[in-house]
Amino acid sequence: MNLGTVGTGWITESFIEAAKLSGKLNLTAVYSRTDEKAKHLAHTYNAAYFFTDLEEMAKSSEIKAVYIASPNSVHFEQALTFLKNKKHVICEKPIFSNTAELEKAYQIAEENGVYLFEAIRNIHTPNFRILKEKLHMAGNLRSAILPYMKYSSRYDLFLQGEEPNIFSSTYSGGALVDLGVYPLFLAIGLFGEPQKVTYYPVKLRSGIDGSGTLILEYQDFVCTILCSKISDSVLHCEIQGEKGTFVLEDAAPISEIKFLDCHTKESEIFSVAQEEKDMVYECINIAEIIETNNDQEYEKLKQWSNFVLRVTEEARKQNNIVFGVER
Repeated sequence: MNLGTVGTGWITESFIEAAKLSGKLNLTAVYSRTDEKAKHLAHTYNAAYFFTDLEEMAKSSEIKAVYIASPNSVHFEQALTFLKNKKHVICEKPIFSNTAELEKAYQIAEENGVYLFEAIRNIHTPNFRILKEKLHMAGNLRSAILPYMKYSSRYDLFLQGEEPNIFSSTYSGGALVDLGVYPLFLAIGLFGEPQKVTYYPVKLRSGIDGSGTLILEYQDFVCTILCSKISDSVLHCEIQGEKGTFVLEDAAPISEIKFLDCHTKESEIFSVAQEEKDMVYECINIAEIIETNNDQEYEKLKQWSNFVLRVTEEARKQNNIVFGVER
């Protein structure tokens, strides 16, 4: 399937490499606002075409699907441009700024007979599927703690008075939507939509969250998500039940799954070796959904993206974190 990309950062290059590894997606065209960057990316990855005009790219018959990895705040308008031109869209997480944008985009996708996906790597991996299959071994769940905290080098720029995209409300940034979505997707994929959401952020001068604690309340247990762009953590993820505890080295990638039995005190490893470029699994899954018109799998992914965005939107609303596109 011929693929186009929007964006020239490291995440775009990672996706291009994973797409090639998948054998399902063939990079055909790239877009950048500047001619120099577009040419360089096309030359580096042997793309036949490069564009500096998004509308022109969207109209091209040379691509069937596009991957968007631009600043968060422009995802929606760019996605609509491609959807209206009957191109499948794979949009890097967070897919959009709010649920109103998501609902509108899904409507446009359906009207044009194409698919819209959120690119979120951890839920497509073999180890996520193993964890979901084995989760019953923990018995009745009582608690989950899912940290994802990575100090960003761009925070140094923020401290010097600048405002990088990820620390800007203008560009729909913040710790929860940038890093918190990894453990949040993990929670939604494993436990479903929570009954109640409460968020305790550390707000920065730009009005967004540099870090925060997200509490997801379920019927019989609580899931605590820790996210940060302004500090580091060495904590593992834990899912605790009455029969045992699952320990994950990280929420993304899910490289190791260990189960600790409460009664026997024995431990067992369930994880398998995965590709280092783990975005390959989302490339394969998305391409196969398109190829086979697998609407059942598509609807599941749509629902998960919807639940995640509802949670982050509610969390922001509680704390008056307002994005520029919402003003």
